[in-house]
Amino acid sequence: MVVVRMWRRMFGGSAQALDPARTDLVVVASSFDDAEAGSTALNRAVDLDRDADAVLRHHLRLPAEQIEAACEIAGYDGYVRAEPARGADEGRDTAARAASGLVPVVLQRIQRLDPLSCSQERSRMAGLAQRHDGIADGWDALQPPRVAP
Repeated sequence: MVVVRMWRRMFGGSAQALDPARTDLVVVASSFDDAEAGSTALNRAVDLDRDADAVLRHHLRLPAEQIEAACEIAGYDGYVRAEPARGADEGRDTAARAASGLVPVVLQRIQRLDPLSCSQERSRMAGLAQRHDGIADGWDALQPPRVAP
């Protein structure tokens, strides 16, 4: 399995690249718990196609004046800023969010998911958020829905 992934990364994997702007993408895996291992989150993800690319999105909250710098640094690793989904902040204390002065930011890129890469990227985003006086809330992954056989 590892050899197949390495081969695809070196010589091209799929015939079509995943477009993050597709409207049919659904959340297939997520983790918003700092104590949860990436492997646990992926094992819980029954709809995840492990052999296909996914849109990996990291949900951060950053001070407005730090957003541009953080996005520039994340861009070196292929991340682009995406619009937060509507209702993404539902359930959180709006007054506490407003008092903190932090703005929701979503950074995303296309990649294959495995436990190691999920853990590495979550750690990378936590460090990025911390260096820019923010918070990394968690991550989710999007893929097209699987077609029933």
